[in-house]
Amino acid sequence: MKKILITGSNGLLGQKLIDLYVQTEGVELIATSRGNNRYPTKKGYIYATMDVSDVRNVMDVITKYQPHTVIHTAAMTNVDECEKDREGAERLNVDAVEYVVEAANEVGAHLIHLSTDFIFDGQNGPYTEDDEPNPISYYGETKLAAENMIKNQSQKWSIARTVLVYGVVHDMSRSNIILWAKGALEKGKSINVVNDQVRSPTLAEDLAKGCQLIEQNEAEGIFNISGRDQMSIVEIVERVADYFDLDKSIINKVTSETLNQPAKRPPITGFDLKKSRAVLGYNPHSFEQGIGILMAQL
Repeated sequence: MKKILITGSNGLLGQKLIDLYVQTEGVELIATSRGNNRYPTKKGYIYATMDVSDVRNVMDVITKYQPHTVIHTAAMTNVDECEKDREGAERLNVDAVEYVVEAANEVGAHLIHLSTDFIFDGQNGPYTEDDEPNPISYYGETKLAAENMIKNQSQKWSIARTVLVYGVVHDMSRSNIILWAKGALEKGKSINVVNDQVRSPTLAEDLAKGCQLIEQNEAEGIFNISGRDQMSIVEIVERVADYFDLDKSIINKVTSETLNQPAKRPPITGFDLKKSRAVLGYNPHSFEQGIGILMAQL
């Protein structure tokens, strides 16, 4: 049996990875997260409490289960929170990665680490795996520091970079851009949406599948794992309006500067998927297909 250990299994991607792996033959899955297990079914995998910011805890859990692969999804991903709480961001996005690298090396595991388009400044998107990073937020800085550490210290590694992930978790504990846009438009009051940021929104199921393809192919190096459609944030909201036949006239287009957010956002990101398609056979859904999958789960 191939053993796969997931960190951050209570999160959106973590839950989608459990969905995927409990249906995969020949795999023993170990799901780990801080606190109680929030995944609704408890069969078909092992759950272990693990705090990635506790070096001893990480080493104990990973050496106990001896996984062949570690998929490291746990992170502090709220961009503005990272800007305000730099110590917390450093602890979860850099120090914790070092602990996971050390433990994965100890058991000879293949480490698959999740990274982000926010390592780029957004001047030249969409990006390939070989483009030069230049983060403009503290979140981006911590994620790039983690990438560099993995390249230098990990014995067997892959980095899966992604963009603006959306989906629903089983306990509905968090919203996402689709649900926010749908809910806001249904209220019929005007909403402000930025028109100067471009992304390739990623369905959480596609990201989970991309991680599994890296694991199954034992593919090493950096891979772009995102949605296939590149569009502005305002276009995302307009396409949600079209999908649900809602009124687009209440969408006010505004610039990022008007929002006064603590962290800067890269203007144009999105990813070139040629390498992931060719090496992994990665084939994400269209944005409209993604909305359909998300709504079917509600």
